[in-house]
Amino acid sequence: MGGESLYEIHQNAYIKLVLHALKHGTSAVNAALIGRSSSAGESVEIVDSVPLFHSQIGLLPPLEIALMMIEEYYGEKGLSIVGYFHANERSDDFELSSVAKNIGDHITRYFPQAALLLLENKKLEALPEGMDRSPVMQLYTKDASRSWKLVGSDGSNKLAIKEPSANIVLLDYISSEKWKDIIDFDDHLDDISKNWLNSELFQ
Repeated sequence: MGGESLYEIHQNAYIKLVLHALKHGTSAVNAALIGRSSSAGESVEIVDSVPLFHSQIGLLPPLEIALMMIEEYYGEKGLSIVGYFHANERSDDFELSSVAKNIGDHITRYFPQAALLLLENKKLEALPEGMDRSPVMQLYTKDASRSWKLVGSDGSNKLAIKEPSANIVLLDYISSEKWKDIIDFDDHLDDISKNWLNSELFQ
């Protein structure tokens, strides 16, 4: 099951998720996680992420359009949607919302060991102090009873960032207000000239 898998997220995919949440600090945001699993299924590699929405994130029609476009684009590269990221509207809200669970459920139909990542605001705010190398998000996967379960609360580290210095780079981007440049599907649907792939973000 998903809880047994190890999840590794690449630096740029990770940073995009956090910057998207920071850009829309007063609303809930979400994103699709893109990657692949190992042939034996013991690990999942998250190589990219696509910021989805920051307004009315539970609406199905725009979500379905976004997921179709993402699948089509990344499918040609041999990648697929392997999980879902969610940041709650309130920074003191640590619960997995029903919207997050529902969209996560949708993704597990196609990718059973999908990761559901929830932004941990307290950890993000505390970053500059201790320079923790671990991700500022919690990992949830489906357990044997098909319900979402927090992974790693027992101290096991099932979610890791591929590049050890990712949080240092993240802080650098935050201080230079790089989050202003993030484009999500909401922005793209408002103005299709805006590139939801964010290909120029790290140039």
